[in-house]
Amino acid sequence: MKGLSVKLRIAVWLTLLAGLLASLLLVFLLSISRLVSMRTAMNQLSGIVRENLTQTGMVNGRLELGDDFRFYQNGVSTLIYSKNKALLAGQLPISFTAEEEFQNGLTREVSTGTGKYLVLDLWFPVGWENGVWLRGMIEAPDNRQLTRNLLNVAMVIMPAFMASAALGSYWIVRKAFRPLDSITATAASINEAHDLSRRIGLQPGQDEFSRLAGTFDQLFQRLELSFESEEQFTADASHELRTPVSIIKGACEYAEKYDETLEERQETIAMIHRQADRMSELIAQLLSMTRLEQGIELAQLERVNLNELLCSLSEELPYESHRLILELQEEISVMADPSLLSRLVRNLVENAFKYGVPDGCVWVSACQSGSEVLLQVRDNGIGIAPDQQDKIWQRFYRVDAARGSEGGAGLGLAIVRQIARAHGGYMTLESIPGKGSTFTLHLPGDRELI
Repeated sequence: MKGLSVKLRIAVWLTLLAGLLASLLLVFLLSISRLVSMRTAMNQLSGIVRENLTQTGMVNGRLELGDDFRFYQNGVSTLIYSKNKALLAGQLPISFTAEEEFQNGLTREVSTGTGKYLVLDLWFPVGWENGVWLRGMIEAPDNRQLTRNLLNVAMVIMPAFMASAALGSYWIVRKAFRPLDSITATAASINEAHDLSRRIGLQPGQDEFSRLAGTFDQLFQRLELSFESEEQFTADASHELRTPVSIIKGACEYAEKYDETLEERQETIAMIHRQADRMSELIAQLLSMTRLEQGIELAQLERVNLNELLCSLSEELPYESHRLILELQEEISVMADPSLLSRLVRNLVENAFKYGVPDGCVWVSACQSGSEVLLQVRDNGIGIAPDQQDKIWQRFYRVDAARGSEGGAGLGLAIVRQIARAHGGYMTLESIPGKGSTFTLHLPGDRELI
């Protein structure tokens, strides 16, 4: 069976199992038929003999039998014997040649030269010492003919039954394996066409194949997201790294072609260093974005005191206290990842100073609002035009393109939105051109530690 498919092997095993069960059923029927026929004969024998016993009497030392006494009825022969075992009435069957001792009330099977009989003896007492024996006999059921009949029927039915079992088993197995065929076909088409957007699309169910199909769909979705993230990362990196690489290459070619002075050489090295730092920061941000999108960098939630986190962060940032202003009130704690939350605030603060007015200020505050915790970063900068407010969350989008390399890579706010989503929250923006902008992080405030 090694060369057969799994479906055929299962169908063969089911067919063999059905054949085994049918054979066991046949054996059971033969056994139960013999038992039933034997029990029926014994009940028939006992009923007739006991009925005749009620019709037996003794008057003045003479044996008298009632009108309903039957010496032969329904195959049962009834004989009357004296105490000395002499036959008084009735006719002994010709084929019964065995010498059988009398046993009161016991039905037993007696073998003779030509067959078997069921025998029941009942003692009818007369006085203290006298009495007569009533012996009932019936031929033991011969099941050989019944057995032959059942076997003949089985020889006709069994082939048809096995064929039906084989076809039914194969149909059931084929239907059960149909989802697996869909999974195989979908996986093969994805492999051939390199199209990870395809799905198996089985109806949800509780059986194993439905759960397997659902798991594969989730796997394909995750693979599609991973490949899209990889393609996006490659496209973003190749696009954004082109400018600093060109600047570094141009600086190196200029230094090789012309005999620079020491001051010019130091300026060239400083330029190369700045572009290398920009490339390093850009690659780090791209990797961070990719990890957040793919769920590789998960938020490790713990209870965080926002006042302590903001105070610690303000000391690390290179801004004067009169420009970076903390508006802290009551103690507020929230379930968050301290590292990711610090990066979110840092990005918002740096973005506010970078695009703010010269010597502008940035205010950072946190408060409880209903079931939410709000963390706000507000500036008094130039603001953002209404038609651009939805675009600033896109990667590499910069409001002021004229700022060039000093304007950043345009990944800060995209990372902020990803971090907010990783915490189960979201970002909102309120901005008035010429007056400033307020970025607000909304976090669930009543979530328990998990």
